[in-house]
Amino acid sequence: MFTTTTLDRFSTEHIIWMTTVNGKGQPQTSPVWYLWDGEVFWVYSLDPTGRLNNLAVNPKVSLNLNCDDAGSDIVTIDGEAEVVADAPSAAEAEAYVDRYRDRMERGWGGPERFAAKYPTAIRITPKRVRQG
Repeated sequence: MFTTTTLDRFSTEHIIWMTTVNGKGQPQTSPVWYLWDGEVFWVYSLDPTGRLNNLAVNPKVSLNLNCDDAGSDIVTIDGEAEVVADAPSAAEAEAYVDRYRDRMERGWGGPERFAAKYPTAIRITPKRVRQG
């Protein structure tokens, strides 16, 4: 589904843009931390947020990596999101903590404090990809 270049970017880029749509059809795009586990994307969210309200109405999302200065190197993923109540917390998700530990320490005082602020796990299953 993903090119080697895109998979490399998933391991090196720490921000992905997540777009949800509210019940009136208005898109909302936010930069989020993410983890690609080889099958799905994981995002942890504040609760409550507009994004969670939007997902309750419409589980379809779009994820986008930044393009290069020429507008190339595009990665757009259409997917289906699901809030996962029994997922490990952000502090318990080892690969997520490994990826963001330094940022969690600097911004929140550690993984436990980050997890308390961002308690909601969202699993996003890719359905369609555009790369190039």
